[in-house]
Amino acid sequence: MITNLLRGAVAFCLALTPLTILSPTAAAEAAVMPVPAVLPLEDAVGKLPVGEEDRTGYTRDSFRHWNTGLDAADGCNTRNEVLLAEAVQEPAVAAGCKLTGGKWVSYYDGVEVGEAGKLDIDHMVPLAEAWDSGANTWTSTRREAYANDQGAAASLVAVTARTNRSKADQDPATWMPPLPDAHCRYIGEWIATKLRWNLTVDQAEAEALKVYAEACETTVVYYNPAP
Repeated sequence: MITNLLRGAVAFCLALTPLTILSPTAAAEAAVMPVPAVLPLEDAVGKLPVGEEDRTGYTRDSFRHWNTGLDAADGCNTRNEVLLAEAVQEPAVAAGCKLTGGKWVSYYDGVEVGEAGKLDIDHMVPLAEAWDSGANTWTSTRREAYANDQGAAASLVAVTARTNRSKADQDPATWMPPLPDAHCRYIGEWIATKLRWNLTVDQAEAEALKVYAEACETTVVYYNPAP
């Protein structure tokens, strides 16, 4: 499905062998597909601009979500498109994009979930944090694009409601996933999202990211600048 193809664009990083022959259609698609920047975690941290955060004027309604998603014809909003893309066992889809059954694994805590309603779709960088870090200067159209971003698999993630709500609007200086094995992935995806959207980090956040970068020395960050 379209959602899976776009959210899985990181797979483009896999190199084609010299013997690979592309059809004209595939060659055209490859030509326009952006090549993600690939950086060691420590280098990626160094690219983040440090600045003061400002929450003046923030309301959650400043970011319209969930909209009709990548495919307006499929009857699913962004939330359900993300659920369909991240399911490890595909749910049944009824009229109005009602999802039943299926299976997901919340990587923040390693919990397996068999009911879509028990999952939240987390904005990797929370909306309030994005506002503080530069989104307060964006147009409403760009904030909507941010809130519904499926152009990078890291931007939106299906997790247990419990972990999403414990995270709230915190950055890695004050909150990390409860599963220690998830920390390096989480830090990589947090940084990738900030770089993708050209968002700043505050001093405490920057220091925390540097500490995690030292512990996650094999982690690689992939990102494309948002359109």
